[in-house]
Amino acid sequence: MKFERQNLTDETLLDLYRRILRPRLIEEKMLILIRQGKVSKWFSGIGQEAIAVGVTAVLDKDEYILPMHRNLGVFTGRDIPLYRLFSQWQGKANGFTKGRDRSFHFGTQQYKIIGMISHLGPQLGVADGIALANKLKKNGKVTAVFTGEGATSEGDFHEALNIASVWELPVLFVIENNGYGLSTPTNEQYRCENLADKGKGYGMESHIVDGNNILEVYNLLSELKSSMKINPRPVLLEFKTFRMRGHEEASGTKYVPQELMDQWAIKDPVENYRTFLKENKILTEEFDETLRSEIKKDIDESLAIANAEPEIEASLSEELNDVYKTFVFEQVKPTEEKEKIRFIDAISSSLKQSMERHENLVIMGQDIAEYGGAFKITDGFVAQFGKERVINTPICESAVVSAGMGLSINGYKAIVEMQFADFVSTGFNPIVNLLAKSHYRWLENADVVVRMPCGGGTQAGPFHSQTNEAWFTKTPGLKVVYPAFPYDAKGLLNASINDPNPVMFFEHKQLYRSVYQEVPKDYYTLPLGKAALLKEGNEVTIISFGAAVHWALDTLEKNPEISADLLDLRTLQPLDTEAIFASVKKTGRVIIYQEDSMFGGVASDISAMIMEECFKYLDAPVKRVASLDTPIPFTKALEDQYLPKGRFETDLMALLAY
Repeated sequence: MKFERQNLTDETLLDLYRRILRPRLIEEKMLILIRQGKVSKWFSGIGQEAIAVGVTAVLDKDEYILPMHRNLGVFTGRDIPLYRLFSQWQGKANGFTKGRDRSFHFGTQQYKIIGMISHLGPQLGVADGIALANKLKKNGKVTAVFTGEGATSEGDFHEALNIASVWELPVLFVIENNGYGLSTPTNEQYRCENLADKGKGYGMESHIVDGNNILEVYNLLSELKSSMKINPRPVLLEFKTFRMRGHEEASGTKYVPQELMDQWAIKDPVENYRTFLKENKILTEEFDETLRSEIKKDIDESLAIANAEPEIEASLSEELNDVYKTFVFEQVKPTEEKEKIRFIDAISSSLKQSMERHENLVIMGQDIAEYGGAFKITDGFVAQFGKERVINTPICESAVVSAGMGLSINGYKAIVEMQFADFVSTGFNPIVNLLAKSHYRWLENADVVVRMPCGGGTQAGPFHSQTNEAWFTKTPGLKVVYPAFPYDAKGLLNASINDPNPVMFFEHKQLYRSVYQEVPKDYYTLPLGKAALLKEGNEVTIISFGAAVHWALDTLEKNPEISADLLDLRTLQPLDTEAIFASVKKTGRVIIYQEDSMFGGVASDISAMIMEECFKYLDAPVKRVASLDTPIPFTKALEDQYLPKGRFETDLMALLAY
């Protein structure tokens, strides 16, 4: 192995040795601890430390790094106190996740490290969002994100690189090609000769680097960082290295040919660099021993602190309270000046006034810039706010949602528009596993609103007509809003944008241009989690949301003799259970009316809650009315049969007659 010191000083060379030695000695200690059963799981990076160490040494302390399992050198390179890392690995309170997640599945704003989730791919999109925020701030900062050769097979890899290239984002995409994805060798992962070659397909600069040579890593990264400050752009880096331990310690390495292990053993990044320093009389045996003693002493003392720390005691209130970031709702009352506008106009007005109110608010989505979006909601926004804040995206929902998370991490608010709610399925993973869980896991909120044009009645078929709120209402950490009227839509969307937690905001597209209402011209907010009582009566409670609210109103208008409470939920998560239970206790009968198909829908949970909390007040079984348990069809006759509009009145009358 050839080391080129170039113009590096002895001080820098020794600093790099200190940096690469520290994670190696920690790893050696961890292997002992895992054999003793004091740590439950360990993903070893022995043999590939030069990459994490080199990248971290080059980046500034305030530049974000997004590491993976085997990048201990990132954490030690940012000088995180070792006792906190040991506490994290032992699931104790001085760690970063309060015992809620393990190993390196955490982040820390203090050290500008954003941890991975087990799904791997989304963090690449998060890096895009962080870099986009840096670009908007014009601060010249670079973001580095790690992935393995196995994860390059994921769609998120393609999406994130494509976005970074199209948007010219200053991201270092670091591929640690260590030969195996768990046990699957590279020849079963991809067919191109080098992963760096994929950069050509994105119009992206790429390099192949000896990942075991700390000086090659450090020197190239130093040059790239200086260059990217002048010419912001993404760079793809394939680091050739090898994993000398199993995917995790329990996996072992029996699937690796011994000759391959032998070939890489002689390329050890720590020992070879140590030999180079000694041969060039930069490192003395005495200094080496002193350094090792200091690091081992720090390890032992930090372990003692972590071991003395008590085990976490479960706190029900703390667990529940940490699902969402605390948010104190600020009510902005509407002015008296109103205008009669459509539902779609109310959404557009909310977005425009929120963009004016929050200078750090960015909207992203397909065709939303000059074209104004599929429904023309953002028409004219580019002229007012610029393309920096109203951003057309490629067709890649997963990476765009992840980028929204990255924007939030780096101080921005993000709105992601799904062209149709149906398309959210390709962005499902980062919503339910990243946005929803981040605050609970390591107290990092996701200040992201995902707008969801949804619903049937327009003969748009199975892929443009779903109302899929139930995909998200059962996911802790998400808020779900579903207004039925223009007034509510504007006030609730404003509040959703203010809320620092992730919000899924459903907009029924059949209501866009069919429902008019007097709506205040100026900015105002409505609280999430508060239902609206649209009609009052004493015979029956009708609970609904979205377009079904209007269908219920039509039924009551047609049957004026029915004395009903009509409750428009408006927000599905959090749910206004107080209003639901109060009405049910008053009327003794309840029918829940939803557009979604029956099984597993929101109505089922509300029904169960009513049975548990209000059973003694009921004069009849709880009734649910919903669409058929089939995909939503295209032809009008089939769609009419699918939707519950034709069945509601019959079921309501049967309930009243029970």
